[in-house]
Amino acid sequence: MIRLYRFLQPYRIPIAGVLILVLCQALSDLYLPTLMSNIVDTGIITGDTNYIWRIGGLMLLVSIGGGISAIAASFLSSQISIGFGRIVRGKLFSHVENFSLHEFDKISTASMITRTTNDTTQVQNVTLIILRLMIYAPMVCIGGIIMALRQDVVLSWVIIAAMPVILISILLITSKGIPLFTIMQKKIDKLNLILDENLNGMRVIRAFDRSRHEIQRFDVANQDLTDTALKANRIISLLMPIMMMIMNFSTIAIIWFGGLRINDNQMQIGSLIAFLQYAALIMFSMIMMSMMFVMLPRAAASATRINEVLDITPEINDPVEAAQPGEQRGYVEFQDVTFSYPGAEQPALENITFKAGPGEVTAIIGSTGAGKSTLVNLIPRFYDIDSGHVLVDGIDVREQLQDELRMKIGYVPQQAILFSGSINDNIHYGNAAASQEEVEHAAMVAQANDFISGMKEGFDSEISQGGTNVSGGQKQRLSIARALVRKPEVYIFDDSFSALDFKTDARLRAALKDETTTATVFIVAQRVSTVMDADRIIVLDDGKVAGIGTHHELMATCEVYSEIVSSQLSAEEIA
Repeated sequence: MIRLYRFLQPYRIPIAGVLILVLCQALSDLYLPTLMSNIVDTGIITGDTNYIWRIGGLMLLVSIGGGISAIAASFLSSQISIGFGRIVRGKLFSHVENFSLHEFDKISTASMITRTTNDTTQVQNVTLIILRLMIYAPMVCIGGIIMALRQDVVLSWVIIAAMPVILISILLITSKGIPLFTIMQKKIDKLNLILDENLNGMRVIRAFDRSRHEIQRFDVANQDLTDTALKANRIISLLMPIMMMIMNFSTIAIIWFGGLRINDNQMQIGSLIAFLQYAALIMFSMIMMSMMFVMLPRAAASATRINEVLDITPEINDPVEAAQPGEQRGYVEFQDVTFSYPGAEQPALENITFKAGPGEVTAIIGSTGAGKSTLVNLIPRFYDIDSGHVLVDGIDVREQLQDELRMKIGYVPQQAILFSGSINDNIHYGNAAASQEEVEHAAMVAQANDFISGMKEGFDSEISQGGTNVSGGQKQRLSIARALVRKPEVYIFDDSFSALDFKTDARLRAALKDETTTATVFIVAQRVSTVMDADRIIVLDDGKVAGIGTHHELMATCEVYSEIVSSQLSAEEIA
């Protein structure tokens, strides 16, 4: 947890201010009982009105000073803790943005959400408590003991006898409750996972009539979290009544023995009143510290989970000195490339070699799991290869800045992703500086104009979260428009026409041909009709190149391609 507090560096001066204000508050609270004792013993008993007014005025000033210090400390500490939470969330998000696809597999989406929200909130809350109590509670406790000893040394044995009982109670209760708080965070992860799966898979759940099963599954996880939280809080809730009971018995003992000492003229009434207040301050400071010790372990568990994310070193990093771009634009070359997923027994791609240039369409086809999507994911450097070279514009992608590399690429993923906002917003995502004419032109080329014009607000129509208010084919066309408005050097269409009917598919490919005459185009597809007209077809089989050539060349030389074609087209269509 201490490692996270390096993010408090911008708040050094406000933190120093909080500590000074808390110090003033503690001194005020410690000084007031002594002043009250003086008023009772010197002013009231002797009837010295001037002394009462003088000391009473001093008490008022000390009280006002302590109150102002407390308010200012609370305000500043709240600002610091909230700012700290903002910084931690920002650091988490920006760090995760640098992850490769492999790093995202290490921590689930549900757990990442919990760590960014709930875990950060736990650390933020305990930061507030630490700023307010880290100085105040120990100082009041130690100062209270010293001041109580000044009032009456003999009576202080009551406090000394009570403190081991308090400490043992704190240790016993926190040792039972603390492990449960760590378990709670993991159970929150589980609950978030089920919730995420239900929201994303709502159509499948309803289609298979599994709503009742999912409700039961959620109820089990929810009840599990509830039971753990109840158990933890029941244990911790014992702390307050035990502490109050000890404090009340201590108060009874102080009054009892104090009364005897006053009767024997060994103690003044004012000193007893002051001693009672110091005892209360000591006990309350112990309660404060105990609550701090209760919250610290939960926050420490949350901090550990946050650090687990921050400690993940992204595998893909920018080079120290990036290579300067040459004159080539849009050229892509694979030189004997081999790539394996972490932990895989066999390479996903092996010894892949080919070249592609501007004005050319390179299609990639093969059976499911052949490595088609993996191959195109290496071009924007979503993964780093094991051996060989992936060159874009004649420079290895590992020698280029990631931002500059990806600015050259218009990528349409296999699963079309839309963001909440308008259609305009989603297309502008590819190029924020694009004009409205460019946006409309991209939509026209992507064959999206028909359904956009049919919407009530046209390009200003809202897209719901995840694009649930448009069809799969419409999502794909908007994703294609988003890539087109970028006007990149390299287009990658990763099975981006699968949800389109044959007529729309043909029209879209014809429009793309005119639009991408100066760009390099990669098309990953399952349909033979989509790749037949490509300048180059790469046939993958189990991660290896089974053949490269045009449709007619491959029909004559590549058995794998011939089998794919014959499985999709009739003899007349093949002829």
